[in-house]
This record gives sequence, structure tokens and C-alpha cells, in this order.
Amino acid sequence: MKTLRLKISGLVQGVTFRKFIAEEAKKLELKGHVRNLDSGEVEVVIEGSPENVDKIIPICKKGAPHSNVKSVDLQEMNHIGFDDFKVLDI
Repeated sequence: MKTLRLKISGLVQGVTFRKFIAEEAKKLELKGHVRNLDSGEVEVVIEGSPENVDKIIPICKKGAPHSNVKSVDLQEMNHIGFDDFKVLDI
């Protein structure tokens, strides 16, 4: 099990970015959450098999069709034990 926190900056709010990431995470059977931050960034906390967690990273870097990702900061975390993947409000 691998757990990562990604902070994504750029044009990532108001462009269906959270919904896009949630759909991709579910396809990869990942658990965790995605939420907008007050800073204008999006936070993704993702957990699952190391192979599938690694697959979501380039998806986050590319972003949703109308987004413009400038940077993605990665931080490894201890296992949390999420039950599913959720889109959270601020």
C-alpha cells in the first residue's frame, strides 16, 4: 500500500479538475480524497497499490481538459486506510 499527498497548482479550480481526478482514481481503484484549497491549489490524497498510485501522478500533472497545471508537489505519507474516494468541499 502506498499513500501520497499531491498539491497541484495552476488553473485547477473551477475547471472540473476534482471530478476528473475522482473519476481517474476510481478507474485505478484508488482511495482517498481531492479538495480545493484556499490557496487556489488542489490537494489529492491518494492510497492504493504502488503501481496504481504511480499511474495517477502523470494524470495529475496533465490535468483535466480545461485545466493548466503548473506544478505538482508530492509527499509520501503513512497509510491512512480510506474506504473510498471522495470529492471534498473546502
